Amino acid sequence: MAGSVNKVILIGNLGKDPEVRRLENGSVVANFSIATSEVYTDKATGEKREVTDWHDIVVWRGLAEVTEKYLKKGYKVYVEGKLKKRSWQDKEGNTRYTTEILAEEMTILSRPEGSEKSENKSPYTSGDGPSNPSPMDNITNDSADGLPF
Repeated sequence: MAGSVNKVILIGNLGKDPEVRRLENGSVVANFSIATSEVYTDKATGEKREVTDWHDIVVWRGLAEVTEKYLKKGYKVYVEGKLKKRSWQDKEGNTRYTTEILAEEMTILSRPEGSEKSENKSPYTSGDGPSNPSPMDNITNDSADGLPF
């Protein structure tokens, strides 16, 4: 194999509100954890069991600003990125390690159940609607080019 792959795709729920920091150089970084669950049937007892895993997510710059503005505890998100392992020294001088997902793509899938719902309002305020569509009088069906449209 000529290369390697480091890709993670997760869909899960935020366990708490994101933590957002602004660095001295102006960069924005946000951290949050999401839970993913899988359900299986215990063969010995026949009972359904659920196992939940927690994943630490890191987002930078524009994605961090979106995270700060829109994400809250309980929201379901799609995250795509790569695994990163980093180390640091704790207060006692011990080297500590953590593995995080460095998110490159993120999509908000839903709000938590019971949160305030939008009232199906139009995205336009009164008098601020879309412009009139272009007239279609000048469009002709020229089948000489052989295209079906």
